[in-house]
Amino acid sequence: MGGRKIDERTFDFALLVVDAYRFLLRKKEFVLSKQFLRAGTSIGANVTESQAAQSRKDFVSKMSIASKEARETSYWIRLLKKARYFEGYEKLTLLEKEITSITKILTSIVKTAKENNSKPKTHNPKP
Repeated sequence: MGGRKIDERTFDFALLVVDAYRFLLRKKEFVLSKQFLRAGTSIGANVTESQAAQSRKDFVSKMSIASKEARETSYWIRLLKKARYFEGYEKLTLLEKEITSITKILTSIVKTAKENNSKPKTHNPKP
């Protein structure tokens, strides 16, 4: 899933989360899986919202939320894995790899946007 824009990547990840959620339902796990579904699909929703941001501050806010949701999704994946609900799920490695990569990308985007936002604006008056 690498090498693509973050909005495409998070959308495809959301589809993977839906697939994993359906797997968990077949395992009769209904509570933790719902938390996982909500967090995992909201990443892309927040990335999409950030693209229509009204300001740089709004952009940073939406991307920060996406980053937090990615971290929460990692938590649910780790918990569900340790609780053995993902046993037999063939796409678990891909799921783990993608959330790790997405989290790193979002963290980098937020950091860069904050740094660019804190730089003083230069004013070049016309001579």
